[in-house]
Amino acid sequence: MTIQTGDSIPSMKIMQASAEGPKEVDTGELFRSGTAVLFGVPGAFTPTCSAKHLPGFVQQAEALKAKGVTTVACMAVNDAFVMQAWARDQHVEDTVVMLADGAAAFTKALGLDMDLTARGLGVRTKRFALIAKDGKVTHLAIEEPGAFEVSSADAILAKL
Repeated sequence: MTIQTGDSIPSMKIMQASAEGPKEVDTGELFRSGTAVLFGVPGAFTPTCSAKHLPGFVQQAEALKAKGVTTVACMAVNDAFVMQAWARDQHVEDTVVMLADGAAAFTKALGLDMDLTARGLGVRTKRFALIAKDGKVTHLAIEEPGAFEVSSADAILAKL
């Protein structure tokens, strides 16, 4: 079942890519207080994700903070080393928390998984963005396959 507006973000242990290397993070703790934006991408280094999705949130980091966002996080079904390399490649610095959901456990808990095995990619995260306040989802935008409209940084800024 897909997470809905009003639902709490599940508390799970996943990996965060950091300058010091992979570290375990509890999603319940990460999103517990304040206003957070979590966006998911099908994969690091993929075309739309690298050309538009992640860069949009990096570029709009200050505008998101000005609207009260305390945490911006990007999640993909990749390992923490890939997410760290992607963060370096995209000049993320400290603007976006890079979450590695290597086994897709958190993605599945959110109900935002898609099976791209037939295309050689395995289980991946649907392209989405959500806003959470104090751990509860207040807005959820899930893209149709191949689309990039409702989950962009600009679209999320308009919902804050």
